[in-house]
Amino acid sequence: MKTTRNVLSLALVLVLVLLPAFSAGTKEAAQGTVTLKLEQFSGSEATLSGEALKGMIAEFEKQNPTIKVELQTIGYDDYFTQLQSKVVGGNAADVFELNYENFVAYASEGALADVTKLLGDTSGFNKTALDAFNYQGVQYGVPNSFSNVVLFYNKALFDQANLAYPTADWTWKDVEVASKKIMALGENIWGFYRPLSFHEFYKGAAQNGGSLMNAERTAFTVNLPQNVEAAKLMAGWQNDSKIMPTDTDMAGMGDWDLFKSGRLGMLVTGIWAFGDFTANCPFDWDIAIEPGNVQKATHFFSNSYVVSETSKHPAEAAKLAVFLAGSKEATKLRVEASWELPPVTYPEIIDSYLSITPPENREAVFASLDYLVTPPVSIQQAEMQAIIQSYLGQIVSGKQSAKAALDACQKELEAKISL
Repeated sequence: MKTTRNVLSLALVLVLVLLPAFSAGTKEAAQGTVTLKLEQFSGSEATLSGEALKGMIAEFEKQNPTIKVELQTIGYDDYFTQLQSKVVGGNAADVFELNYENFVAYASEGALADVTKLLGDTSGFNKTALDAFNYQGVQYGVPNSFSNVVLFYNKALFDQANLAYPTADWTWKDVEVASKKIMALGENIWGFYRPLSFHEFYKGAAQNGGSLMNAERTAFTVNLPQNVEAAKLMAGWQNDSKIMPTDTDMAGMGDWDLFKSGRLGMLVTGIWAFGDFTANCPFDWDIAIEPGNVQKATHFFSNSYVVSETSKHPAEAAKLAVFLAGSKEATKLRVEASWELPPVTYPEIIDSYLSITPPENREAVFASLDYLVTPPVSIQQAEMQAIIQSYLGQIVSGKQSAKAALDACQKELEAKISL
């Protein structure tokens, strides 16, 4: 991975030396119509989000008649492979989408334009989301979506089991107790689903008072006692209490499909499931703030629009990014499409978001923001996540104890990953 970064760095230097300066592009823009290329992964063309994005672009072009936008949507699985090739080759789009986890790698390599002075008024953005795309004091992007994870629950199963619905005060113990009562309703009914994955573990560690890095993010702390306990407890939901189905139990069915089938009491997943569950769950469901153990902690997920360092039209590109991410017109379309959470603070937009049901308890989305924890990030993000995930797999499979696996994980991270 370090070799890949070095190649990327060298290629970027060559690209930046050979391509025209920003001022030339801006001068060209002033002489006529500017065409901007926009590449993104989150607005699927076959869904309401894709239609919403097209509407946002149409409105932008209406308000900026001298700027035209060429949109290309690439599936998430292929997006970052193609993006890296384009950046190295000097062919990156003027504006492209980055998630928080990959942002640092591109910002640190000089692939992104400094848009600090190009954004104009940013007071309408959620500060947590906006600051996430500030690297070493420089604003390199604007958040276009802001989402978190909550506890979804099947109200019908809770009613059948004579259980009170989850509240904001619930802990992991409450989840276990409710799960066992739900499972008593019949065979092939499960209580809970939350895999021991990288993203769930960093959050689970925080819910147990731990973390995977120190506060300064200069050292790994993967094998803290709190983390070992969290990993053991989370793996135990599948191996000990058995409130969570194994892959064999699920027989190829995904966690969302299991929930939609009506055979899963509770599911920890993102608010981007709202549209799918509204359309495809033949039962009443709702959400609550995700239960923690010794404290609350909820996911921080955010995607951003960034401007390529090689764009010939940085001012116009930044204008497009800000409009799509934070204008009232664009965020209204995002809300109507149930496309995650707009990263803005406009009261009318927030009220519009809250008025959509289900879920009835949509306020839990905003209440969860009080407990956000950002994932550990590194310029070697993919390699770091793969290392951690490999050891979590060892814990779930029973091949290593939680302590042995996390001790080994700590050593490998210190040897291979730069912070």
